[in-house]
Amino acid sequence: MRLCSHLSAVVLFSLLALSQEPIQTNSAASESLSTRAVSVPITLAPDASGTVPQEQIRELLRYAQDREVENEKRLRDYTYIEREEEHTLDGNGQIKKVEIRTREVLNIYGETIERLIAKDDKPLSAEEAKKEEERIQKITDKRKNESDGDRRKRLEKEEKDRIEARKFVLEVADAFNFRLISSEEIDGRDTWVIDGEPRPGYQPKERSTKMLSKFKGRMWIDKAEGQWMKMNITSIDTVSIGLLIARLHKGARIVAQQTKINDEVWLPKHLAVQADVRLALVKNYNEDIDMTFRDYKKFRTDSKITAVGETQ
Repeated sequence: MRLCSHLSAVVLFSLLALSQEPIQTNSAASESLSTRAVSVPITLAPDASGTVPQEQIRELLRYAQDREVENEKRLRDYTYIEREEEHTLDGNGQIKKVEIRTREVLNIYGETIERLIAKDDKPLSAEEAKKEEERIQKITDKRKNESDGDRRKRLEKEEKDRIEARKFVLEVADAFNFRLISSEEIDGRDTWVIDGEPRPGYQPKERSTKMLSKFKGRMWIDKAEGQWMKMNITSIDTVSIGLLIARLHKGARIVAQQTKINDEVWLPKHLAVQADVRLALVKNYNEDIDMTFRDYKKFRTDSKITAVGETQ
């Protein structure tokens, strides 16, 4: 993935964090998650002043986070197709280059793998396809023959990354003020429309959360299931990422949307990114990225890998 796309993902994470609280892992938390997952979603109602209390909205967002934890678990049981269309813009905002990549997303021995299957909406050449299959096969063989020690180290690193992510998420509810805007129908479903704006004077506890004050966002949460359906975030100031690594300019915008699959799980449907990024204070990338996700297919947990991308 290109660095500019990676930076866009950083901004997207900030957006997703608007709807999340830390993932709890003790037994009491697990019981709470199970209970809340089947309970009736919170209904937002104004108090005597005519406004919906902050804590009421935060409780709805915590419920949405519980649902998202379950979505992430179930995503591991699915393969799908991801299409990314990237527009590179000139100084006047006009398109000067278009690149399209289509990938099949697989789960091989517990690791998510992307296999390129088309460029510019055309199948790969025989040579390109062969190289891609060889690359995927190397990853498959590596995971298949991974030692217990290497697997433990990999899982420990993944857990460390999750802990760091949770620290970021932990501050979101405190860092933003939330406000119920209206109700709106999306794909035939009724949703709550909620705005989140930086809380004036808030002092971040983590270095990574300093960027939260540079964004504002809006989310659409399904009333019937308490599941977020759509999110929209905008940078309201220049965001510095790392020491002289990159700067995301004011006005960057990301829209993400999910849809219900197999009447059991909510998974990504669409992601649109508009970002102007300056790398190492030297080179600017002005890009629009549009990603769609489709053809979700559930595979059996007892499936046996017989060839790259095939199960039986």
